[in-house]
Amino acid sequence: MLGDAVLAEWQAGLDDLFALVAGRFARVEPRRLAFAYVRGLLAPLERCNGWTIAEHAGRRSPNAVQEMLYSPCWDPDLVRDDVRDYLVGHLGEPSGVLIADDTGFIKKGVRSAGVQRQYTGTAGKVENCQIGTFLAYATSRGRALIDRELYLPQSWTGDPERRSRAAVPETVEFATKPQQARAMIARAVAAGVPFAWFTADEAFGQNPGLRDWLQEQDIAYVMATRKDDEVDAGLHTRTPVKDMIGRIRPGAWRRMSCGDGAHGPRIYDWAWTPIRAEFGDNRRGWVLARRSIATGEIAFYRCYGRRGTRLRELVRVAGARWAIEESFQTAKNEVGLDQYQVRRYDAWYAHITLAMTAAAFLVVTRAIEAAKGEPQAAAAS
Repeated sequence: MLGDAVLAEWQAGLDDLFALVAGRFARVEPRRLAFAYVRGLLAPLERCNGWTIAEHAGRRSPNAVQEMLYSPCWDPDLVRDDVRDYLVGHLGEPSGVLIADDTGFIKKGVRSAGVQRQYTGTAGKVENCQIGTFLAYATSRGRALIDRELYLPQSWTGDPERRSRAAVPETVEFATKPQQARAMIARAVAAGVPFAWFTADEAFGQNPGLRDWLQEQDIAYVMATRKDDEVDAGLHTRTPVKDMIGRIRPGAWRRMSCGDGAHGPRIYDWAWTPIRAEFGDNRRGWVLARRSIATGEIAFYRCYGRRGTRLRELVRVAGARWAIEESFQTAKNEVGLDQYQVRRYDAWYAHITLAMTAAAFLVVTRAIEAAKGEPQAAAAS
């Protein structure tokens, strides 16, 4: 059980977070309902949906709570910006890493915005689901989701009647997941989020449009790619990354950790080799390889950054990609990110934003508690 002093401190921290976003609500009632919604997401409810959150807030029906999710009296994008700034204020470091990934939300029926049968890594197969593309921010102090976009397949963007029923604005056009990631990175840059690298899995890493844009913006990256992805290996010569790594002498592989996981350090064998292409002043590209100690299976990455970047730094960034998986796990298991019952496009953004708000509070609270323990740990050592 938590002591009264700790509970009071946590409540004060939650009040401070609410104070940051309160001005985004034009009316008192939607603001109160949104704050009650966040408290409900943080409460130990078996399921976080309109009924259970309304009951937790002392309401007889979920109607007012559900209407708040599409109320014109607040803008979820502005709340998202405040939550991002709140996280940066507590976690921000110049060495931070931005991470993009998508996650699935399994659904029944065909009316929820963006739903269709499509592959989702959440289930590891094709399911009837919605897909959200997210951006996470990771530093040595913690990691959390800071931005989100609902993926709308062309079966939706090209169907005016379907769009209208789900309240999808006319201005919303089809965008691929890499294009959504690009938009979210651009927002982070414009907001002054301190970071040094971007990383993502091969769904993003094999996209030349995203890679070219990152290089144009001089954003360093480490992104996974397929083994048959071809890169410049000499004058007018392109070679699959697996062949480039295959030429590396056995003694060049280095065993090191890319960060701690649930069961301790994630230790692999690593190797790298330069990409023979011009990347601009003082910039360079590399192919990075990660080999499993247990199975010998090799994963490949395309990298871009400052000349003189060390292998250990690329390994650190490659390992940071797991931070978004952990952020999904925290948000789904602890604050009901995937436990919504809404069909409208705007309501999806509202729920996801409030769930990200609740998750941000947990992440910051844990970071504050961890920082309190650091002096004690140092004294004990």
